[in-house]
Amino acid sequence: MVDPRGRRGGFGIDFVVTLRPMVGYAWEVKGSHPATPNATDRTTLQIHRPPTQIMSSHFPDVPKIAFEGPKSKNPLSYKHYNPAEVVEGKTMAEHLRFSIVYWHTICGQGADMFGGPTALRPWEAGLSGIDLAKARVPVFFEIAEKLGMPYYAFHDRDVAPHGRTLRESNEYLDTITALLKEQQQRTGIKLLWGTAQLFVHPRFMHGAATSPNAETFAFAAAQVKKALEVTHALGGAGYTFWGGREGYSTLWNTDMKRELEHLAKFLHMAVDYAKEIGFKGQFYIEPKPKEPTKHQYDSDAAACLNFLREYDLLPYLKLNLETNHATLAGHSMQHEMEVAGAAGALGSIDANTGDLLLGWDTDQFPTDIYLTTQCMLVALKYGGFTTGGVNFDSKVRRESIDPVDLFHAHIGGMDAFARGLKIAAAIRADGRLADFVKERYSSWDSGLGASIEAGKESFASLEKIMLEKGEAAACKSGRQEFLENLINEFV
Repeated sequence: MVDPRGRRGGFGIDFVVTLRPMVGYAWEVKGSHPATPNATDRTTLQIHRPPTQIMSSHFPDVPKIAFEGPKSKNPLSYKHYNPAEVVEGKTMAEHLRFSIVYWHTICGQGADMFGGPTALRPWEAGLSGIDLAKARVPVFFEIAEKLGMPYYAFHDRDVAPHGRTLRESNEYLDTITALLKEQQQRTGIKLLWGTAQLFVHPRFMHGAATSPNAETFAFAAAQVKKALEVTHALGGAGYTFWGGREGYSTLWNTDMKRELEHLAKFLHMAVDYAKEIGFKGQFYIEPKPKEPTKHQYDSDAAACLNFLREYDLLPYLKLNLETNHATLAGHSMQHEMEVAGAAGALGSIDANTGDLLLGWDTDQFPTDIYLTTQCMLVALKYGGFTTGGVNFDSKVRRESIDPVDLFHAHIGGMDAFARGLKIAAAIRADGRLADFVKERYSSWDSGLGASIEAGKESFASLEKIMLEKGEAAACKSGRQEFLENLINEFV
């Protein structure tokens, strides 16, 4: 996530069908039904999503985006994302759990550090403050509804402006929360996760939970308390912590040990308050190595896991991973997801990509099919997304100024992940990749390897074996090029 200032398609008729429930579709039970729309029971539902339910009409030339298949030339259609299509026993909607973000989508103006806003957003004309915040809500939900997005995500200060005091900020947020709840009830769109923006205001110049100013810590705690209450009131499936300024610019003025202890204390306070108010959503921490600080404490998946283990927080937090943050840390998204998955901490992903020729967080929409295939291979390997999903923390380019560009961007990203899902499932069904990896580690499945894994060996016993044997068995080829060619059969 970056500075949010820069930064769910229905059917035309009513009908009764028997299908697996899809997240994000308004549904009415005909008979018995599962406890949640995520359940996998076969259920008879009444689907009600006629176009007339779209309240606002800021995009009269944009229809509800429908799946038309790969041969379609209609730019405002899905070529690969068919929410009802079943892949590995679940619908695409259930696998992907797509989410649209508030900050880039409705607050993004196209500004950057070298130039002002460029985006044409006619619904904002002449408005500011709480009036602008109110006007943005129905526009955002029209975009989300026309895209068929099942979820959304926000920062508290994206949806409502900063007030002159904390009390005024809370009042603004309460006003917008009521509007968000109305739109959620109207559309069936749900909140994937909420978060607090603790990095834009000058009070957070040195950090929030890691600030040397104790009152800044207290203000941040009060702000997160309110954001948690709002997320809970809106039925959020999770809550994310992204420490944009939880780090340092120079170590000359930094007590790192103390700052890390304060950050841990802050997160434990959040865990305690969530229990107090009955919030059962999943907590996430989002890694990023730098920007805006020179070094962020949550620099990558491994650093986050180490921090969570050290301070007894791993039972309460999983990771929300972002592609552009992974590359800024010198990793691939596949690497970060494997690190988190192996630790049982893969929670959710922020779907975007960066430009490898640029050294900052560009938050571009993901269109690389290799990237999305890698992401979905790892997600499927570790059981898929449950509380989290594929959240488009992405923004249109500064030169893409028209409102319709918001639709083109999300359609591309959603189709890319749908293709990635189908390709990943095909690779898994084919089995050659998995078979190769299994064979590569076969020396650990019996004999000496199995004995080592079972804890039956020591340095002394292994030394005795190798002194008698004289040399280790010859290694086999890793066949990297063969495997790359294998993957290319599917992409």
